[in-house]
Amino acid sequence: MSEFCGRTRRQFIWETGAGFTGVALAGMLDSTFFEQSAKADGTAKFSNPLAPKKPHFEPKAKSVIFLYMYGGPSQIDTFDYKPTMYGRDNQSIAIKTFGRGGHKNVGRIVEPRWKFKQYGKCGKYVSDLFPNLAKQVDDIAFIHSMTADSPIHGSAMLQMNSGKILSGSPSMGSWVNYGLGTVNQNLPGYVVMLDPRGGPISGAKNWSSGYMPASYQATVFGGGKTPILDLSRPEGLTDPAQKDLLNTLRDYNADHEALHTDNSNLAARIASYELAYKMQSAAPEATDLAKETEATREMYGLNDKKTETFGRQCLMARRLVERGVRFIQVYSGGSHVDSTWDAHNDLKTNHDLHAGETDKPIAALLQDLKQRGLLDSTLIVWGGEFGRQPTAEYAEGTGRDHNAYGFTMWMAGGGVKGGVSVGQTDELGSAAVEDPFKVKNLHATMLHLMGCDPNRLSYFYGGLNQKLVGVEQTQPIHQILA
Repeated sequence: MSEFCGRTRRQFIWETGAGFTGVALAGMLDSTFFEQSAKADGTAKFSNPLAPKKPHFEPKAKSVIFLYMYGGPSQIDTFDYKPTMYGRDNQSIAIKTFGRGGHKNVGRIVEPRWKFKQYGKCGKYVSDLFPNLAKQVDDIAFIHSMTADSPIHGSAMLQMNSGKILSGSPSMGSWVNYGLGTVNQNLPGYVVMLDPRGGPISGAKNWSSGYMPASYQATVFGGGKTPILDLSRPEGLTDPAQKDLLNTLRDYNADHEALHTDNSNLAARIASYELAYKMQSAAPEATDLAKETEATREMYGLNDKKTETFGRQCLMARRLVERGVRFIQVYSGGSHVDSTWDAHNDLKTNHDLHAGETDKPIAALLQDLKQRGLLDSTLIVWGGEFGRQPTAEYAEGTGRDHNAYGFTMWMAGGGVKGGVSVGQTDELGSAAVEDPFKVKNLHATMLHLMGCDPNRLSYFYGGLNQKLVGVEQTQPIHQILA
């Protein structure tokens, strides 16, 4: 025992056996940890980060289209029918609310400005705001008890897009492309289409790759007839010249690789140049709607000024899904307040505008995907960062403040059970009272349907295995899974 003299008890335990726990630790660490470490050593051969990868299990969905209603649509004026609200306009009630206007204990009821009717075999009540989408309810699963951690746009949007209310984390599209790669190597794996009125608050943080490599961040499409800016070849740069430039960069990279110098950044840049080069031929064809039939263009509302922009984006989303793009997000609403669903002032004018722009195109997207046999493999998600309160924000007018306590989102296709509604808010629609779900449950559902275990998909950063759903075990919303 003399050889252990001078050692502490902890040192003795470690040296005589506790070191074997390292064997268990090695088994617990996901292979991702070792893969990332190897690629960062400066000598490992570069591999395309967007190459297709095997899912954890057989997926139901191959692609996601997230229809993002920026600003926060009112749940009780769209899909969460509250019949007892009618006839109570301007009544003062005791109610706890928290939004842009802070904490309040009393409010003035603003009854819904639209009537509801029942639709489909499931008998779902839908507002007159969505006469076209209402015909598709048998393919939709409504989640009426969503909750968010913040009633403020910036942080709530970050949470809906990245799982965190603080900046710096990868967006959900980045997680999907990191975990699965993309099928079409000539197009981006992750596309965001913005409203031509402007980008959302917090900007690019909503589609950033965060602490992941930039190859996983979104490619942003505009809302006009030329959706991809700077795609055309610069004046004077011919196709052979571009190929020569790429070959020169590859040769330079190979020389440095032979010298065992750090070539990871250069290799990634070459990959981005190659994608841009390939996109010059693939992207124009993917975004060219001229070959679509007149019936299809009419179905999406391209012949109506009100629905043309969002209809064009929805049709483009369908074309990208057909070409293997993994994750597409389409924004309805841009800039601030009434240019978005953020109905602080005149509720009816605001929601008539934005529902009128999106109802026909969204219904067309569902119908078009279904008739082409693509709905079963494409997950559609609809919603904003939160909902709206049942009471007025100001002493006069019909504006509603933000509501993160209980709001509605819906999913369709891609392994989702249609014609169902889960969760419930109280009789006023102010807070979730039955089966409340958090944003991370929505994210877990999305990942699960894509074939990824939400509690296993991780990225090693800052000494931790980071996850979209956070460190705690998170379940998908099983009630809506087919």
